[in-house]
Amino acid sequence: MKKTRREKPSVCCGTSDLKQRPLLSPIEAGGLAAVFKVLSNDTRLRLLHALVRAEELCVTDLAATLGMKPQGVSNQLQRLSDLGILASRRDGNNILYRVVDLCVCPLLDQAICLMEEVTERQQQVPVPPRYKVKSGKDDTR
Repeated sequence: MKKTRREKPSVCCGTSDLKQRPLLSPIEAGGLAAVFKVLSNDTRLRLLHALVRAEELCVTDLAATLGMKPQGVSNQLQRLSDLGILASRRDGNNILYRVVDLCVCPLLDQAICLMEEVTERQQQVPVPPRYKVKSGKDDTR
């Protein structure tokens, strides 16, 4: 069964193609590395995915979804909010969080796609011919 590639995500920043962008300056590359550093936390990635799936959740619901304590969730939400990725609103006693950065959904989708493809490639690594068994006999010399 052949895996079909996901459609290319819509552009979130107004630039049509990565190839058309000028090469990153050292300062821009450092800023991008800082963004990836915040996003490279497994808990934050799970929070983002949960928020994308539900559109909006309070800390208590996020904590239950991820099997974490609310204080831990709140700390991670703060890191994402500091980057402007999330926004919040009060609804009675609850504060509801949602993803507001348009780049997050396609980035998360592409990252999941990459992870799946890497995993698939790793599972299909061919055995070198010198290690293959022919006719039920070991062909090593």
